[in-house]
Amino acid sequence: MVEDNRATGARQARDLVRVAFGPALVALVIVAAVTLLQLLIANSDMTGALGAIASIWLGVHQVPISIGGRDLGVMPLLPVLLMVWGTARSTARATSPFASWLVVRWVVASALGGPLLLAAIALAVIHDASSVITELQTPSALRAFGGVLVVHAVGAAIGVWSRVGRRALAASPLPNWLGDSVRAAAAGVLALLGLSGVVTAGSLVVHWSTMQELYGITDSIFGQLSLTVLSALYAPNVIVGTSAVAVGSSAHIGFATFSSFYVFGGDLPALPILAAAPTPPLGPVWVALLILGAASGGSSGAAMCPPRPAIPAGDGQARGGVGRRSVGDGPARLRRGRPAGQLRRRRCRHGCPAARCVVLVRGRWRRQPC
Repeated sequence: MVEDNRATGARQARDLVRVAFGPALVALVIVAAVTLLQLLIANSDMTGALGAIASIWLGVHQVPISIGGRDLGVMPLLPVLLMVWGTARSTARATSPFASWLVVRWVVASALGGPLLLAAIALAVIHDASSVITELQTPSALRAFGGVLVVHAVGAAIGVWSRVGRRALAASPLPNWLGDSVRAAAAGVLALLGLSGVVTAGSLVVHWSTMQELYGITDSIFGQLSLTVLSALYAPNVIVGTSAVAVGSSAHIGFATFSSFYVFGGDLPALPILAAAPTPPLGPVWVALLILGAASGGSSGAAMCPPRPAIPAGDGQARGGVGRRSVGDGPARLRRGRPAGQLRRRRCRHGCPAARCVVLVRGRWRRQPC
């Protein structure tokens, strides 16, 4: 018994360490590999490499990167989504559906505490590197800790809710339909994003020549590879902008504003994924984007409807036949001045066809004694 308790405690400790540092360290290793590869391709020295790695790791959590007095305010969404997915997966694997609430609280605390510790180390590294590279500026500590906390809190909430959500909802005073409502809303949002992704891909095909021109700004194979990677990182941003246009709002890219009805021109970054942006004048096909919002709303409503119970075809036809026969025989019996039940009993006694002595009882045909 003691050995089993020790083994369980060691396993839980390993799970908590994995939840605390697993996703954040994986992201840090990937960021370090990409940064060092870019520095080697550019034939640059490694001075300030640690500061760049720490800045990009914070940028994964939507913390703006400041270089030379300019902020890279719009960060790509794909790394954030991957970080949320990794945190949700690790917390879900460490949480048992029958775990106590104390264990659940420890899992959530680990999912938040580890990334916050790494964020503090990253801020210290950036502050030290800024003394050597004057163009690199230390971001706001409140903004850095807030971004890391929000990203990992969302991932931890999704992972824990997927395991103990129903149990927590049953133990809370909240209504039982709350879970179905959240599920239906998520289905509507996912449907809208999926349809917007299809529209974005179709627009890229239509503006294929513009995308080739954007790739033509560099002749290096590594430059084109970098443009492809950046386009993939910013693809969710473009899909979210398309979703905003589909629900009647507007999307801002650089100094340009796009809507289903108008386009205010401006300078756009030279990214191939931005070739999907429409060019004025807009045709009626862009106004049809509003149909996407209605379609996603319909999918959300369909997710809220409970499934209809299946009725066997034989039972439905049999019941329909009984109803039609009773409706058809009723007026003839009433015209003779006799109740339907008396006429049926009298005809059964005098020898009626076998079909009139068979009734439907609890979904099965049974012969009625005459």
